[in-house]
Amino acid sequence: MTVDEALEQLLALARQAPFSAREQVPLGQADGRVLAEELRATLDLPPWANSAMDGYALRHDDLAQQPLPVSQVVFAGQAPMPLQPGTCARVFTGAPVPAGADSVQLQENCEVDGQGRVSVLGALRRGDNIRVQGNEIRRGAALLAAGTRLDPIALGVLASQGIRQVAVLCRPKVALLSSGDELAGAGAVLEPGQIHDSNRVVLAALLERLGCEVLDLGQVPDDPTRLRAVLDEARQAQVIVSSGGVSVGDADCIGALLREAGEVQLWKLAIKPGKPFTFARVGGVPLLGLPGNPGSALVTFLLLARPYLLARMGVAQVQPLRVPVVAGFAWPKAGKRQEYLRVRLEGGRARLLENQSSATLLSATQADGLLEVPAGETFAAGAVLDFIGFAAGVV
Repeated sequence: MTVDEALEQLLALARQAPFSAREQVPLGQADGRVLAEELRATLDLPPWANSAMDGYALRHDDLAQQPLPVSQVVFAGQAPMPLQPGTCARVFTGAPVPAGADSVQLQENCEVDGQGRVSVLGALRRGDNIRVQGNEIRRGAALLAAGTRLDPIALGVLASQGIRQVAVLCRPKVALLSSGDELAGAGAVLEPGQIHDSNRVVLAALLERLGCEVLDLGQVPDDPTRLRAVLDEARQAQVIVSSGGVSVGDADCIGALLREAGEVQLWKLAIKPGKPFTFARVGGVPLLGLPGNPGSALVTFLLLARPYLLARMGVAQVQPLRVPVVAGFAWPKAGKRQEYLRVRLEGGRARLLENQSSATLLSATQADGLLEVPAGETFAAGAVLDFIGFAAGVV
Protein backbone atom coordinates (compact mmCIF):
# COMPACT_ATOMS: atom_id res chain seq x y z
CA MET A 1 0.00 0.00 0.00
CA THR A 2 1.27 3.48 -0.83
CA VAL A 3 1.90 6.07 1.86
CA ASP A 4 -0.94 8.24 0.56
CA GLU A 5 -3.42 5.35 0.60
CA ALA A 6 -2.39 4.35 4.12
CA LEU A 7 -2.66 7.91 5.38
CA GLU A 8 -6.09 8.35 3.80
CA GLN A 9 -7.33 5.23 5.60
CA LEU A 10 -5.75 6.26 8.89
CA LEU A 11 -7.32 9.72 8.78
CA ALA A 12 -10.73 8.29 7.90
CA LEU A 13 -10.51 5.94 10.90
CA ALA A 14 -9.31 8.77 13.14
CA ARG A 15 -12.17 11.10 12.22
CA GLN A 16 -14.70 8.36 12.96
CA ALA A 17 -13.49 8.28 16.58
CA PRO A 18 -12.60 11.82 17.69
CA PHE A 19 -11.39 12.47 21.21
CA SER A 20 -14.17 14.44 22.90
CA ALA A 21 -13.41 14.86 26.61
CA ARG A 22 -12.62 18.48 27.44
CA GLU A 23 -11.48 20.59 30.36
CA GLN A 24 -10.97 24.24 31.25
CA VAL A 25 -7.38 25.38 31.74
CA PRO A 26 -5.83 28.76 32.54
CA LEU A 27 -4.48 30.54 29.47
CA GLY A 28 -0.94 30.31 30.82
CA GLN A 29 -1.18 26.51 30.81
CA ALA A 30 -2.76 26.13 27.35
CA ASP A 31 0.34 26.19 25.14
CA GLY A 32 0.27 23.16 22.83
CA ARG A 33 -3.28 22.19 23.81
CA VAL A 34 -6.11 21.76 21.29
CA LEU A 35 -9.00 24.19 21.46
CA ALA A 36 -12.29 22.38 22.07
CA GLU A 37 -14.64 25.10 20.84
CA GLU A 38 -14.72 28.09 18.54
CA LEU A 39 -13.85 31.39 20.22
CA ARG A 40 -15.22 34.75 19.11
CA ALA A 41 -14.11 38.26 19.92
CA THR A 42 -15.84 39.87 22.87
CA LEU A 43 -14.51 43.35 22.12
CA ASP A 44 -13.18 45.44 19.28
CA LEU A 45 -9.41 45.46 18.87
CA PRO A 46 -8.16 48.09 19.17
CA PRO A 47 -11.05 49.19 21.40
CA TRP A 48 -10.62 52.82 20.28
CA ALA A 49 -8.81 54.70 17.55
CA ASN A 50 -5.15 55.13 18.47
CA SER A 51 -2.01 56.64 17.06
CA ALA A 52 0.33 54.41 15.08
CA MET A 53 3.22 56.84 15.59
CA ASP A 54 4.63 59.50 17.89
CA GLY A 55 3.34 62.75 16.41
CA TYR A 56 0.50 65.25 16.35
CA ALA A 57 -3.22 64.51 15.99
CA LEU A 58 -5.29 67.12 14.18
CA ARG A 59 -8.30 67.81 11.99
CA HIS A 60 -7.28 67.58 8.36
CA ASP A 61 -9.45 70.62 7.59
CA ASP A 62 -7.42 72.69 10.10
CA LEU A 63 -4.23 72.36 8.02
CA ALA A 64 -5.21 75.63 6.33
CA GLN A 65 -4.89 77.38 9.71
CA GLN A 66 -1.40 76.16 10.67
CA PRO A 67 0.69 76.65 12.67
CA LEU A 68 -1.59 74.97 15.23
CA PRO A 69 -1.23 75.37 18.98
CA VAL A 70 -0.95 72.17 21.06
CA SER A 71 -4.06 71.91 23.22
CA GLN A 72 -3.20 68.65 25.05
CA VAL A 73 -0.61 65.89 25.37
CA VAL A 74 -1.81 62.30 25.30
CA PHE A 75 0.27 59.30 26.37
CA ALA A 76 -0.67 55.64 25.91
CA GLY A 77 -3.01 54.63 28.73
CA GLN A 78 -4.59 58.09 29.07
CA ALA A 79 -8.10 59.21 28.12
CA PRO A 80 -7.94 62.37 25.98
CA MET A 81 -10.35 65.28 25.87
CA PRO A 82 -12.11 66.02 22.56
CA LEU A 83 -9.83 68.02 20.27
CA GLN A 84 -10.45 71.77 20.34
CA PRO A 85 -11.04 73.15 16.83
CA GLY A 86 -8.00 74.86 15.33
CA THR A 87 -5.53 72.99 17.59
CA CYS A 88 -3.56 69.76 17.55
CA ALA A 89 -2.73 67.21 20.23
CA ARG A 90 0.70 65.80 20.98
CA VAL A 91 0.20 62.01 20.87
CA PHE A 92 2.45 59.00 21.36
CA THR A 93 2.35 55.54 19.84
CA GLY A 94 -0.66 53.60 21.10
CA ALA A 95 -2.29 56.65 22.68
CA PRO A 96 -6.02 57.14 22.05
CA VAL A 97 -6.70 59.73 19.34
CA PRO A 98 -8.84 62.61 20.67
CA ALA A 99 -12.40 62.71 19.37
CA GLY A 100 -12.55 65.09 16.43
CA ALA A 101 -9.01 64.38 15.18
CA ASP A 102 -8.88 62.52 11.88
CA SER A 103 -5.16 62.44 11.06
CA VAL A 104 -1.80 62.04 12.78
CA GLN A 105 1.43 63.44 11.37
CA LEU A 106 4.76 61.94 12.40
CA GLN A 107 6.77 64.16 14.73
CA GLU A 108 9.73 64.14 12.34
CA ASN A 109 7.46 65.62 9.65
CA CYS A 110 6.41 68.51 11.84
CA GLU A 111 8.06 71.79 12.79
CA VAL A 112 7.51 73.47 16.17
CA ASP A 113 8.04 77.24 16.39
CA GLY A 114 9.18 79.27 19.38
CA GLN A 115 5.61 79.57 20.68
CA GLY A 116 5.11 75.80 20.62
CA ARG A 117 2.87 75.89 17.55
CA VAL A 118 3.05 73.06 15.04
CA SER A 119 3.34 73.19 11.26
CA VAL A 120 2.93 70.05 9.18
CA LEU A 121 5.65 69.38 6.61
CA GLY A 122 4.90 67.22 3.59
CA ALA A 123 1.71 65.57 2.44
CA LEU A 124 -0.85 64.29 4.92
CA ARG A 125 -4.02 62.45 4.01
CA ARG A 126 -7.12 62.18 6.14
CA GLY A 127 -6.81 59.05 8.29
CA ASP A 128 -3.02 58.76 8.04
CA ASN A 129 -1.26 57.03 10.96
CA ILE A 130 -4.47 56.24 12.85
CA ARG A 131 -5.39 52.69 13.78
CA VAL A 132 -9.19 52.80 13.70
CA GLN A 133 -11.34 51.05 16.28
CA GLY A 134 -11.77 47.37 15.37
CA ASN A 135 -9.01 47.57 12.78
CA GLU A 136 -7.66 44.14 13.85
CA ILE A 137 -10.93 42.45 14.79
CA ARG A 138 -14.53 43.37 15.44
CA ARG A 139 -16.58 42.19 18.38
CA GLY A 140 -18.37 38.96 17.48
CA ALA A 141 -15.93 37.96 14.74
CA ALA A 142 -14.30 34.52 14.80
CA LEU A 143 -10.99 34.43 16.66
CA LEU A 144 -9.89 30.78 16.60
CA ALA A 145 -11.62 27.64 15.33
CA ALA A 146 -12.22 24.51 17.35
CA GLY A 147 -9.31 22.14 16.73
CA THR A 148 -6.70 24.91 16.73
CA ARG A 149 -3.43 23.84 18.35
CA LEU A 150 -2.68 26.73 20.64
CA ASP A 151 0.76 28.28 20.33
CA PRO A 152 2.27 31.42 21.88
CA ILE A 153 0.87 33.63 19.09
CA ALA A 154 -2.66 32.25 19.47
CA LEU A 155 -2.40 32.68 23.25
CA GLY A 156 -1.45 36.31 22.68
CA VAL A 157 -4.56 36.85 20.56
CA LEU A 158 -6.72 35.37 23.31
CA ALA A 159 -4.97 37.44 25.97
CA SER A 160 -5.68 40.59 23.94
CA GLN A 161 -9.38 39.80 24.36
CA GLY A 162 -9.02 39.48 28.12
CA ILE A 163 -9.62 35.70 28.03
CA ARG A 164 -8.27 34.03 31.17
CA GLN A 165 -9.10 30.37 30.56
CA VAL A 166 -10.07 28.18 27.61
CA ALA A 167 -11.83 24.89 26.93
CA VAL A 168 -9.33 22.39 25.53
CA LEU A 169 -9.38 18.68 24.78
CA CYS A 170 -8.20 16.50 27.63
CA ARG A 171 -4.80 15.00 26.91
CA PRO A 172 -5.37 11.67 25.14
CA LYS A 173 -3.77 8.77 27.00
CA VAL A 174 -1.29 6.88 24.83
CA ALA A 175 0.34 3.65 25.98
CA LEU A 176 3.93 3.32 24.77
CA LEU A 177 6.11 0.22 24.64
CA SER A 178 9.24 -1.08 22.95
CA SER A 179 9.57 -4.72 21.98
CA GLY A 180 12.76 -6.77 21.72
CA ASP A 181 15.11 -8.99 23.74
CA GLU A 182 17.99 -6.81 22.58
CA LEU A 183 16.75 -3.67 24.35
CA ALA A 184 18.08 -2.31 27.63
CA GLY A 185 17.05 0.83 29.45
CA ALA A 186 19.11 3.98 29.84
CA GLY A 187 21.95 3.47 32.30
CA ALA A 188 21.67 -0.32 32.25
CA VAL A 189 24.79 -2.42 31.85
CA LEU A 190 24.58 -3.91 28.38
CA GLU A 191 24.72 -7.66 28.10
CA PRO A 192 26.22 -9.23 24.97
CA GLY A 193 23.94 -8.54 22.00
CA GLN A 194 22.04 -5.71 23.74
CA ILE A 195 21.55 -2.04 22.81
CA HIS A 196 20.01 0.85 24.70
CA ASP A 197 16.37 1.60 23.86
CA SER A 198 16.28 5.01 22.14
CA ASN A 199 12.88 4.67 20.44
CA ARG A 200 10.88 4.96 23.64
CA VAL A 201 12.65 8.17 24.61
CA VAL A 202 12.11 9.71 21.16
CA LEU A 203 8.49 8.64 20.89
CA ALA A 204 7.58 9.69 24.44
CA ALA A 205 8.93 13.18 23.75
CA LEU A 206 7.11 13.42 20.41
CA LEU A 207 3.85 12.28 22.00
CA GLU A 208 4.18 14.77 24.83
CA ARG A 209 4.80 17.56 22.32
CA LEU A 210 1.51 16.61 20.68
CA GLY A 211 -0.20 17.05 24.04
CA CYS A 212 -0.62 13.35 24.87
CA GLU A 213 -0.42 11.78 28.31
CA VAL A 214 2.09 8.94 27.97
CA LEU A 215 1.61 5.66 29.80
CA ASP A 216 5.13 4.20 29.59
CA LEU A 217 4.99 0.41 29.62
CA GLY A 218 8.73 0.03 29.15
CA GLN A 219 10.73 -2.55 27.23
CA VAL A 220 9.03 -5.87 26.63
CA PRO A 221 11.01 -9.02 25.71
CA ASP A 222 10.11 -11.21 22.73
CA ASP A 223 7.92 -13.42 24.88
CA PRO A 224 4.31 -13.90 23.70
CA THR A 225 3.01 -14.45 27.24
CA ARG A 226 4.64 -11.29 28.54
CA LEU A 227 3.54 -9.32 25.47
CA ARG A 228 -0.07 -10.41 25.90
CA ALA A 229 0.00 -9.22 29.52
CA VAL A 230 1.48 -5.83 28.55
CA LEU A 231 -0.98 -5.36 25.68
CA ASP A 232 -3.82 -6.15 28.08
CA GLU A 233 -2.48 -3.42 30.38
CA ALA A 234 -2.20 -1.05 27.41
CA ARG A 235 -5.94 -1.33 26.79
CA GLN A 236 -6.56 1.21 29.55
CA ALA A 237 -5.20 3.84 27.12
CA GLN A 238 -7.03 5.36 24.15
CA VAL A 239 -4.21 4.56 21.70
CA ILE A 240 -1.22 2.20 21.82
CA VAL A 241 2.11 3.06 20.18
CA SER A 242 4.70 0.31 19.94
CA SER A 243 8.10 0.07 18.31
CA GLY A 244 9.66 -3.14 17.07
CA GLY A 245 8.29 -6.62 16.60
CA VAL A 246 5.78 -5.86 13.82
CA SER A 247 7.55 -7.56 10.90
CA VAL A 248 7.37 -11.28 10.07
CA GLY A 249 10.58 -12.59 11.65
CA ASP A 250 10.52 -15.42 14.14
CA ALA A 251 11.06 -12.92 16.97
CA ASP A 252 8.48 -10.37 15.79
CA CYS A 253 5.97 -11.27 18.45
CA ILE A 254 3.72 -8.21 18.31
CA GLY A 255 3.00 -8.73 14.63
CA ALA A 256 2.34 -12.42 15.19
CA LEU A 257 -0.07 -11.77 18.08
CA LEU A 258 -1.97 -9.13 16.11
CA ARG A 259 -2.30 -11.35 13.05
CA GLU A 260 -3.41 -14.24 15.26
CA ALA A 261 -6.21 -12.10 16.66
CA GLY A 262 -7.21 -10.98 13.16
CA GLU A 263 -7.21 -7.30 14.10
CA VAL A 264 -4.63 -5.96 11.62
CA GLN A 265 -6.06 -3.26 9.35
CA LEU A 266 -2.88 -1.89 7.75
CA TRP A 267 0.47 -3.59 7.33
CA LYS A 268 3.46 -3.39 5.01
CA LEU A 269 3.68 -0.05 3.22
CA ALA A 270 5.57 1.11 0.15
CA ILE A 271 7.73 3.46 2.23
CA LYS A 272 11.45 3.60 2.94
CA PRO A 273 12.34 3.58 5.74
CA GLY A 274 9.38 2.09 7.61
CA LYS A 275 7.94 -0.72 5.47
CA PRO A 276 6.62 -2.86 8.43
CA PHE A 277 4.37 -0.06 9.80
CA THR A 278 1.20 -1.61 11.22
CA PHE A 279 -2.21 -0.35 12.29
CA ALA A 280 -4.27 -2.80 14.30
CA ARG A 281 -6.61 -3.06 17.28
CA VAL A 282 -6.05 -4.69 20.63
CA GLY A 283 -9.38 -5.33 22.30
CA GLY A 284 -10.81 -2.43 20.32
CA VAL A 285 -7.95 -0.04 21.18
CA PRO A 286 -6.07 1.26 18.10
CA LEU A 287 -2.41 0.27 17.95
CA LEU A 288 0.16 2.09 15.84
CA GLY A 289 2.96 -0.41 15.36
CA LEU A 290 6.18 1.31 14.33
CA PRO A 291 9.26 -0.54 13.09
CA GLY A 292 12.11 -1.13 15.52
CA ASN A 293 14.86 0.62 13.57
CA PRO A 294 15.16 4.15 15.00
CA GLY A 295 15.18 5.89 11.62
CA SER A 296 12.10 3.94 10.53
CA ALA A 297 10.29 4.61 13.80
CA LEU A 298 10.94 8.35 13.49
CA VAL A 299 9.77 8.63 9.87
CA THR A 300 6.61 6.56 10.32
CA PHE A 301 5.68 8.43 13.48
CA LEU A 302 6.03 11.81 11.76
CA LEU A 303 4.24 10.84 8.56
CA LEU A 304 1.56 8.44 9.82
CA ALA A 305 1.14 8.25 13.60
CA ARG A 306 1.31 11.99 14.21
CA PRO A 307 -1.39 12.88 11.62
CA TYR A 308 -3.61 10.09 12.95
CA LEU A 309 -3.40 11.42 16.51
CA LEU A 310 -3.93 15.03 15.43
CA ALA A 311 -6.97 14.04 13.37
CA ARG A 312 -8.50 12.34 16.43
CA MET A 313 -7.91 15.61 18.29
CA GLY A 314 -9.98 17.43 15.66
CA VAL A 315 -7.05 19.40 14.26
CA ALA A 316 -7.74 20.54 10.69
CA GLN A 317 -4.16 20.66 9.39
CA VAL A 318 -2.65 17.34 10.39
CA GLN A 319 -0.01 16.73 7.74
CA PRO A 320 3.43 18.32 8.03
CA LEU A 321 4.11 21.34 5.85
CA ARG A 322 5.80 20.47 2.57
CA VAL A 323 7.81 23.09 0.71
CA PRO A 324 9.59 22.80 -2.65
CA VAL A 325 13.37 22.56 -2.35
CA VAL A 326 16.09 22.19 -4.97
CA ALA A 327 18.09 18.96 -4.68
CA GLY A 328 21.83 19.48 -4.63
CA PHE A 329 22.49 15.89 -5.66
CA ALA A 330 21.39 13.37 -8.27
CA TRP A 331 19.26 10.26 -7.66
CA PRO A 332 20.06 7.93 -10.56
CA LYS A 333 18.39 4.73 -9.35
CA ALA A 334 14.63 4.57 -8.92
CA GLY A 335 13.30 2.81 -5.86
CA LYS A 336 10.19 0.69 -5.54
CA ARG A 337 9.01 2.53 -2.44
CA GLN A 338 8.45 6.20 -1.67
CA GLU A 339 11.62 7.29 0.07
CA TYR A 340 12.32 9.89 2.74
CA LEU A 341 15.92 11.07 2.70
CA ARG A 342 17.59 12.91 5.55
CA VAL A 343 18.98 16.14 4.11
CA ARG A 344 20.60 19.36 5.22
CA LEU A 345 19.84 22.71 3.59
CA GLU A 346 22.94 24.54 2.41
CA GLY A 347 22.86 27.56 0.11
CA GLY A 348 19.20 26.97 -0.70
CA ARG A 349 19.79 23.36 -1.78
CA ALA A 350 19.24 20.01 -0.11
CA ARG A 351 22.45 18.13 0.62
CA LEU A 352 22.13 14.38 1.12
CA LEU A 353 23.57 13.16 4.40
CA GLU A 354 25.87 10.21 4.02
CA ASN A 355 24.25 7.75 6.41
CA GLN A 356 20.67 6.98 5.32
CA SER A 357 20.45 3.68 7.19
CA SER A 358 17.10 3.02 8.88
CA ALA A 359 19.07 1.82 11.90
CA THR A 360 20.69 5.18 12.60
CA LEU A 361 19.29 8.20 14.42
CA LEU A 362 22.41 10.38 14.46
CA SER A 363 22.02 11.56 10.86
CA ALA A 364 18.53 12.84 11.74
CA THR A 365 20.12 15.18 14.30
CA GLN A 366 22.35 16.51 11.51
CA ALA A 367 19.42 16.95 9.11
CA ASP A 368 17.08 19.88 8.65
CA GLY A 369 14.33 17.55 7.48
CA LEU A 370 13.23 14.91 5.00
CA LEU A 371 13.24 15.05 1.20
CA GLU A 372 10.37 13.09 -0.33
CA VAL A 373 11.30 10.95 -3.36
CA PRO A 374 8.31 9.34 -5.11
CA ALA A 375 8.56 5.64 -5.92
CA GLY A 376 9.91 4.83 -9.37
CA GLU A 377 11.49 8.24 -9.95
CA THR A 378 15.02 9.40 -10.63
CA PHE A 379 16.24 12.98 -10.76
CA ALA A 380 19.29 15.07 -11.57
CA ALA A 381 20.86 17.73 -9.38
CA GLY A 382 18.68 20.83 -9.61
CA ALA A 383 15.38 18.94 -9.50
CA VAL A 384 12.69 20.33 -7.19
CA LEU A 385 11.17 17.97 -4.60
CA ASP A 386 8.98 18.27 -1.52
CA PHE A 387 10.80 18.92 1.74
CA ILE A 388 9.43 18.37 5.25
CA GLY A 389 11.34 20.48 7.75
CA PHE A 390 11.95 19.31 11.28
CA ALA A 391 11.82 22.93 12.49
CA ALA A 392 8.23 23.47 11.39
CA GLY A 393 6.79 22.07 14.63
CA VAL A 394 7.11 18.48 13.42
CA VAL A 395 9.70 17.43 16.00
